[in-house]
Amino acid sequence: MPSPIPAQTLRIEAARRESRNGHTGGVLWLTGLSGAGKSTLAFALEEHLFSSGYQVYVLDGDNLRRGLNADLGFTHEDRTENIRRAGQVAALFADAGLICIAAFISPYRSDRATAATNAKRFHEIYIRADLKTCERRDPKGLYKRAREGKIENFTAIDDVYEEPQHPALTVDTVALTIHESLGSLSDFVTKHFPLGRFVSSQE
Repeated sequence: MPSPIPAQTLRIEAARRESRNGHTGGVLWLTGLSGAGKSTLAFALEEHLFSSGYQVYVLDGDNLRRGLNADLGFTHEDRTENIRRAGQVAALFADAGLICIAAFISPYRSDRATAATNAKRFHEIYIRADLKTCERRDPKGLYKRAREGKIENFTAIDDVYEEPQHPALTVDTVALTIHESLGSLSDFVTKHFPLGRFVSSQE
């Protein structure tokens, strides 16, 4: 339902923000199973891009659930709301001229599609690793707890993960090293968000 509250008109146009930042804003939406490497790559990419002169920020699913989305659980409805909110925040970062790296399992295609409609220059990136590999990695011990019945509605165990059908980029973290995966992501950003000028971190 459309909001009855009228939107305020922004006074700083996108072109002015792009001129200040040296690049356009956008969203890199990293989706994949728990343990696939989304957060690891998101923060590594953020550091690399920031050092290269990009204005960039990571929205991490775990972190948002400690604050903005702390009231949400893991039912289908709550997961959809989790991604709706995250998508709105990512769109605001992009509108402000930043590159927002959003790292969320985001298991449902429809939710990712909704997030894509909210932001300009939205790129869905599939961080791919098979379930067996993710269970073996299990950095947070979540798969073990899910198998023991201590966590309900866990993605790929007792809830679905709908793989992207047409991702802008697929990064296979089973076949690629972290360095190679980061290189693939960096090349993608360079192609789609070229720097117009180098912005020194001391400016």
